[in-house]
Amino acid sequence: QVQLVESGGGLVQAGDSVRLSCAASGRTFSGYAMAWFRQAPGKEREFAAAISWSGGITYYADSVKGRFTISRDNAKNTVWLQMNSLKPEDTAVYYCAARLFPRASLILNEYAYWGQGTQVTVSS
Repeated sequence: QVQLVESGGGLVQAGDSVRLSCAASGRTFSGYAMAWFRQAPGKEREFAAAISWSGGITYYADSVKGRFTISRDNAKNTVWLQMNSLKPEDTAVYYCAARLFPRASLILNEYAYWGQGTQVTVSS
């Protein structure tokens, strides 16, 4: 089992920056690809960013590319999502997810473990 706990969300203004953190515990963190998904009110959960277990390969949704950066530190069992130039349409609950393979994926159903989510609200 892997437990994931997100933190760092809150209410911000458009143009601001926020860094989300995801702390993992339980089974070894290294060897797992990690990702951030988000779910806006009334919408399905969608992919935002993913990172391979080594950190060498990252993927981003087109909507966040150039503004968001995913990173990880396996020694600290932590993954981060740095979000810059935030827009009101970035408002969502952000979820951290772990995949039981080293290669990252954009597909929600390929992630076995999920955190409880952290709310990010961007006001205009």
